[in-house]
Amino acid sequence: MAVPDYQSNMLPLLELAGNGKEFHHREASEELARHFKLTEEERKELLPSGQQHIFENRVGWAITYLKKAGILESTRRGYFRITARGLKVIQDKPQAINISFLRQFPEFVEFQATKRDKSDKGGQEEDRELYTPEEAIESAYQKLRKNLTLDLIQMVKKVSPSFFEKLVVDLLLKMGYGGTRKDAGEAIGKSGDEGIDGIIKEDRLGLDVVYVQAKRWENPVSRPEIQKFAGALQGQKARKGIFITTSSFTKDAIDYASRIENKIVLVDGEELANLMIDHGIGVATAASYEIKRIDQDYFNED
Repeated sequence: MAVPDYQSNMLPLLELAGNGKEFHHREASEELARHFKLTEEERKELLPSGQQHIFENRVGWAITYLKKAGILESTRRGYFRITARGLKVIQDKPQAINISFLRQFPEFVEFQATKRDKSDKGGQEEDRELYTPEEAIESAYQKLRKNLTLDLIQMVKKVSPSFFEKLVVDLLLKMGYGGTRKDAGEAIGKSGDEGIDGIIKEDRLGLDVVYVQAKRWENPVSRPEIQKFAGALQGQKARKGIFITTSSFTKDAIDYASRIENKIVLVDGEELANLMIDHGIGVATAASYEIKRIDQDYFNED
């Protein structure tokens, strides 16, 4: 089954705590994973940031919302248990516990009023409540990044050949290749021989070199182009190459590159744009947000 959303965790979580026992967040996650019969792969699914497991994040927010409604309470660092109100809720045997259910409690209404624009109503509000706050933030971030990637690809396709050459140099230097800018610029600038656009140091000491070809194309790069590049590498007795394009690679081209002895890394337009974003080439930071949490160690009086 798919990983249940955080609201689907609320009722089984409360039923789990119904025996009055003190639970650790991690213990609750383990019990609920078994309850939902999640596979190991489903339990290991990560948020887009790769910083946290989706299921643990959703269980954590289910616990938080039940606490805000006075149904659960914190006992000590990382632990919680059911309250008298929570026991009463269980006795009433609700068919489901969700955001709408929790709005019967004034504390929860007050909590929501502090975190949401009250004018945000209707379908948008309902859609948003399917996700935890982290998921909503990361979803918005991924949409912004996707749009930026598409715009960046179009921008790169419009630049002159010499500027594209400079862009490739800037990116490879930021990624740690090329030694000095002078070395990298001269290497990439010596283009056109045997299907090789340039040679760049793999590290600052120049212990190995990487051959580079860059194509500012609209049409997909096909297998013959990769074969030509691989042949050029063999002619130079080279082992490594990077083929960069602003377009894409055909399936045959990708398959061929994966099977030959020479190591050829294929970088298509989308990956090129993502690498530029990751390494700050051609982009500027518009805004920066920090997500903070309670520092439990600071409040530990033991």
